[in-house]
Amino acid sequence: MVARVNTVAFQGIEGVPVEVQVMVAPGKVGMQIVGLPDKAVAESRERVQAALHASGLALPAKKVTVNLAPADLPKEGSHFDLPIALGLMAALGAIPADALGSYVVLGELNLDGTIGAVSGALPAAIGANAQGKGLICPADSGGEAAWAGVDFDILAPRSLIALVNHFRGTQRLSRPVPAIRANPANLPDLADIKGQESAKRALEVAAAGGHNLLMVGPPGSGKSMLASRLPSILPPLLASELLEVSMVHSIAGQLSGGKLSDRRPFRTPHHSATMAALVGGGLRARPGEASLAHHGVLFLDEFPEFSPQALDALRQPLETGECIIARANHRVSYPAEIQLVAAMNPCKCGMAGEPGFTCARGQRCVTDYQQRISGPLMDRIDIRIEVPAVSAADLIRPMAAEASADVARRVARARDLQQDRFARAGFTGIRTNARCSTALIEKFGEPDAPGLQLLRDAAEKLKFSARGYHRILKVARTLADLDDKATVTRIHLAEAISYRIAGERLTAAA
Repeated sequence: MVARVNTVAFQGIEGVPVEVQVMVAPGKVGMQIVGLPDKAVAESRERVQAALHASGLALPAKKVTVNLAPADLPKEGSHFDLPIALGLMAALGAIPADALGSYVVLGELNLDGTIGAVSGALPAAIGANAQGKGLICPADSGGEAAWAGVDFDILAPRSLIALVNHFRGTQRLSRPVPAIRANPANLPDLADIKGQESAKRALEVAAAGGHNLLMVGPPGSGKSMLASRLPSILPPLLASELLEVSMVHSIAGQLSGGKLSDRRPFRTPHHSATMAALVGGGLRARPGEASLAHHGVLFLDEFPEFSPQALDALRQPLETGECIIARANHRVSYPAEIQLVAAMNPCKCGMAGEPGFTCARGQRCVTDYQQRISGPLMDRIDIRIEVPAVSAADLIRPMAAEASADVARRVARARDLQQDRFARAGFTGIRTNARCSTALIEKFGEPDAPGLQLLRDAAEKLKFSARGYHRILKVARTLADLDDKATVTRIHLAEAISYRIAGERLTAAA
């Protein structure tokens, strides 16, 4: 007799169906696991045997063969422990074999028979629900799996004994409830920043349209403070976005306690991060910082200090919204619709252009430092601003600053306008101006006659690229949305072009 249990193998955020086939037959005593298992799956043999022994089930002196089908698909991770154990118990008659056919199973076994949390419970639950099956997962993963559906059948036992008792009818496992993580109440507020009104305006525009932003200024001018306050003005995740973000974090094992949050991700990798750390990769092709920032913000402080290879690897995700990791034996894609926010000093010493300061290396200090950022990457940044040092007057007698809550309301209203506009046109997957195509922005961002003349003159004089031209239109469209205007006017284009000019100087240096 062959017992069969359904489980999954993860490719990106997709759970590929895998069938665990267990056969107990006469032969040399031992357990063999076949079907391209990795080291973690191969070691499950010892964990399964110890957990069954701790649960009071003795293995017979027979040959046990476990096949993970399809056999040509690589199997990775410790979540195969529980399906292997349940398949073995069904083959031995400890639980009814037909009871497992309507479930997808995943979980890691401890030596005492308890079931430990695993990564990927949410994508596995969504995949099982799509197949019309239920899910058996660890109790610690039940909170995230419950988000897959209201009427979705989920069993989340803490041990093998609890699961056996449930199938025998002596114990009833209650359905886990969706777990939500409370957002911190003390997010950094824009009101804390003294001065820098133009930088705050650019931050608001970037938040409203989802635009990439670069801040250039001397040390201590407030660039990192501004970036850290961006989450306080961004709207919460929509329901569909929440599931997409949580699936990536579930695969990466970064859902604390299986709890989801509607707060947009804000990732701040150190400048020593490798290319694989930023866009994903490694031995098991795990998601990188760009994917973990999906539908959120990727903040790169000390922008030129990142390796040029790592920075240029972001060019494709910024354009397509996904990170594709290609290996000799497989290809994995992770979503990465990110808003890139970067901060940098104008030169290596950081003081270029400051009044009264003269660098010993002169212009070469600026040129060499800014050449670390390639022109094509710079071309993908919509808004580039200079953040000057804060004056003594701003520090000693600061003016009353606007709070994040007030700015957040304007940002939310502008985003609602964008989402409604694209939805009416039939593009429900596009929610911000930064994500729309060139054809759409030419349609929705068409300026009036004075604005068109200004844009034509600026494009000829400043030699904008085709990408730069369309990104100016996107920023101008966002500015019009903030003003609640149906048409992009000359004043909106003038401000959008001003955000581009600082970057053109950096591109010329590079």
